[in-house]
Amino acid sequence: MDGGDIAGLIAAAVFAILVALLAIPLVKLGRVLDQTTASIREATDGITPILSETTTTIREANKQLARVDTITGSVADVSGNVSALVALFAASVGGPLIKIAGFSAAVRAGIAGLRGAEKAAAPDGARTKRKPRTK
Repeated sequence: MDGGDIAGLIAAAVFAILVALLAIPLVKLGRVLDQTTASIREATDGITPILSETTTTIREANKQLARVDTITGSVADVSGNVSALVALFAASVGGPLIKIAGFSAAVRAGIAGLRGAEKAAAPDGARTKRKPRTK
């Protein structure tokens, strides 16, 4: 063996040591990637039921919203009917009530006018005063 062969052996040994030192982080990185893959699988397995439950919940919420929409439409119809009923009642009963109120006001004014005429026609001394009672 000459000097070039020894230098080649030393270089090969150094290269082997370098490869071994670089292999350790690569092996650790491989383990990290394996753990990451396993964690992603577990998360996917856990998320799938949650997503299916969420889908079911959203479907049920949409059904309830459809029912509420129907109820809201019915309430709007009832409100319109009540409004029309109130307008009809006011038109049918309000007119006669106004006439009755006007008639009663006229009767009161007439009665008050008659009383005023009686007071004006009676002389001042014509009113009789009560005599005190004696025991």
